[in-house]
Amino acid sequence: MFTGIIQAVGEVAAMQPSGGDLRLRIHSGKLDLGDVALGDSICTNGTCLTVIELPGDGYWADVSVETLNFTTLGDLKPGSRVNLEKALTPASRLGGHIVSGHVDGVGEVVSLQEDARSWRFVLRAPDELAKYIAHKGSICIDGTSLTVNAVHGAEFELNIIPQTMAETVFGEYQPGSRVNLEVDVIARYLERLMQGDDAAKPGAGNLSMATLAENGYLN
Repeated sequence: MFTGIIQAVGEVAAMQPSGGDLRLRIHSGKLDLGDVALGDSICTNGTCLTVIELPGDGYWADVSVETLNFTTLGDLKPGSRVNLEKALTPASRLGGHIVSGHVDGVGEVVSLQEDARSWRFVLRAPDELAKYIAHKGSICIDGTSLTVNAVHGAEFELNIIPQTMAETVFGEYQPGSRVNLEVDVIARYLERLMQGDDAAKPGAGNLSMATLAENGYLN
C-alpha cells in the first residue's frame, strides 16, 4: 500500500522486451533504497511494481502484459521521468489517501492554466470510471494523491500547487498527455457491497440503475 505522496522523481534507464512483456530499469534519483529489498514494492507512476534487482542506482522490475495493457508504462521510453514512492510502513504518515498501486484506467489531460501560483488541470477519465470520481473526493494520478475540485461528466478538475509541480512529473504534462488513474478504493468496494447477494451470480458486473432503484436509492 502507498499514500500517494511522491518521494522522488526517477528516470527510465532501460526497457527490455522479455517473452512478450517487459523488464524495466529505473534510476531512482534521490529515493533512498537503503531499506528496500528484493521483492519489495515501489509505486512507479502509480503502478505497484516488484523489485527484482537492485543494481545500486535504482531497481529493475518486471511489467506484465496485463499491466502494459491497462497503464501508460508501455508509453515510456529511456529518459522518461516517473513518480516514485516506496510502500508505506506501520510508522508512515498517511499524508495522502490509501493507494493500492492498482491502476483502474488511463485518463487524458484536457487543459491546464495558471491560477495564481497554482495550476488548474482538467482531465478526462474513461466513461466507466466517471461514477467513482466525486467532488472533493480523492483520486490518484500517476501515483500522486489529489483532491477533485469539480466534476463535469467524465471530466474533472484538479488544483496543483507549486510544490507538487516541482516534485512530481506534473510539470511535464500537456494537453493530450496520458496518465494512470486509480480511483478511491472505498468507492470500488462500496459498489460491490451494494450488489448484495447478486454479486455472487454469474455475469454480475457493475452496479445498475435497477439495483439502485430496488434498494431505495432512486425515487
